Amino acid sequence: MTNALKEKIAKGFVVESIEDMNEEYLEVLKQTLIIVGDTELLSVPPLLTVYQQAPTLNNKITALAIVQDELGHAHIAYRLLKDLGVDTKELLYNRPPHKFKNPYAFDFKLDNWIELGVFNAFFDRAGYTLLGDAFEHTSYGPWKRALVKVDKEELFHLRNGETIMRAAASHPETKEILQKAVDWMFLMALEFFGVADEMKRRSAQLEYKLKGRTNDQLRQKWLSTAVPFCESIGVKVPAHYDEESGKYVLDVPFPCKFDPQRKKWLTDQPDTWDNVIKRFKARGPQNEAFVHRIQKGALELDQLRQEVV
Repeated sequence: MTNALKEKIAKGFVVESIEDMNEEYLEVLKQTLIIVGDTELLSVPPLLTVYQQAPTLNNKITALAIVQDELGHAHIAYRLLKDLGVDTKELLYNRPPHKFKNPYAFDFKLDNWIELGVFNAFFDRAGYTLLGDAFEHTSYGPWKRALVKVDKEELFHLRNGETIMRAAASHPETKEILQKAVDWMFLMALEFFGVADEMKRRSAQLEYKLKGRTNDQLRQKWLSTAVPFCESIGVKVPAHYDEESGKYVLDVPFPCKFDPQRKKWLTDQPDTWDNVIKRFKARGPQNEAFVHRIQKGALELDQLRQEVV
């Protein structure tokens, strides 16, 4: 049935229920939705580390609205997983922190309000790129319909980030802070899209049309909007458009080694994707604290219920 389902999907078949799936499709879909749900959920703790530094009440309300959106996006992914037979309570509240599938970039505290802006402009742009691709191409009907709302909200998030970055770039004292944030977050955003295409022998996500573009194609799409925006506000990034190849190219080795204590890329030390994957699996400095913050309330509520009984 594996090849039969792929052929049906290639002809435009939309999967609506478990009955339409084979075992491989179901597993790939679950893995995809877990990554999406974890990414949306664990984007919240970094934002909460600095939202109170918002310069105006309107900025603070916007930041909290974005937090609310991200929680809603996570709920969509986990609800879809529940419909697929996943025990989402177990998944959310009994999973060890290092088993969560959020990007490595979300395992760090933000240092200031401007970093929150870069977070929105870069990382939400990555989310908009990835989920926009899924919205356009996914063969799973319930997810495609849910992404109508998500797509619009992710665009709002990245525009909010651009507004903060543009304001910071207009003053010398804040532009220096902005450049420092961009220096560590730019390459982090590029890692969102996964390993280079030559590292992947096959992609069931592509074969079953759960996504429509390869990792490197999605990386190029992100660069095609992020680089021109940064150039327009006078912020330096380690990438440029190459006329001859018709692509954006990086001016530093990618991947390269990263110092998590200093939040600094060691651009004179090229790395391998195998080592990057090891870094991802080892998680970042705030992984346990951030996951604990998510799990704490539910665990305390369960304890109270047991005491009452």
